[in-house]
Amino acid sequence: EVQMYAGIAPVTQRSGQKSWVHWRWQCSKFLRQSFIEWSAKTVYSSYWAGLYYAQQRQKGNSHQSAVRALSFKWIRILFRCWKSRTPYSESKYLKSLRDRKSPLLVLETVDE
Repeated sequence: EVQMYAGIAPVTQRSGQKSWVHWRWQCSKFLRQSFIEWSAKTVYSSYWAGLYYAQQRQKGNSHQSAVRALSFKWIRILFRCWKSRTPYSESKYLKSLRDRKSPLLVLETVDE
């Protein structure tokens, strides 16, 4: 719900044989832009965010698309921290990615 309210979650429309995806028009533009700009800055300060951004770019996504995808992930993390009333910990998140054998960290070891 937070992702939809912020306008980060994409909208999929279907009609007959056609299907298209676009971003939300009815949302808080200021909140959406705030999340996107903040996520772009985390590429340089968060290890996993930098890897995720690089992965999105390797898939052929534009800068804006990659940052929006990263924003989508950040909102999920922040929402979980808010609900559990725990502060975000980069090391704890990286450990959970390793424990779940995330393809994000598998990609990182292959590149080295």
